[in-house]
Amino acid sequence: MSNVSDVTDANFTEEVLQSETPVLVDFWATWCPPCRMMAPIIDEIAAEKGDALKVVKLDTDQNPETAGAYGIVSIPTFILFKGGRSVAQVIGGRPKKDLLKEIEPHL
Repeated sequence: MSNVSDVTDANFTEEVLQSETPVLVDFWATWCPPCRMMAPIIDEIAAEKGDALKVVKLDTDQNPETAGAYGIVSIPTFILFKGGRSVAQVIGGRPKKDLLKEIEPHL
């Protein structure tokens, strides 16, 4: 079972912006090869960071409102939200250590 849950336009505010825990959002789409390549890495981060970090995915094709609100034009894009606001952003596929380097200072 994956430690990563899906969010939508409908529950983004509740699941991400109102979360007590920092939330890493993976903006992705089913047709995107780099997105699929990053999926196991995102699962690993979710498993390792457990209580300190919530990890969710948002399909940009199914949820254009939220993707548009955050100016997502290139996927995958990873945004770390803390206290309801964006504190870190990484665009494109990256090695796990590079992604962690961007988000760990905020945890």
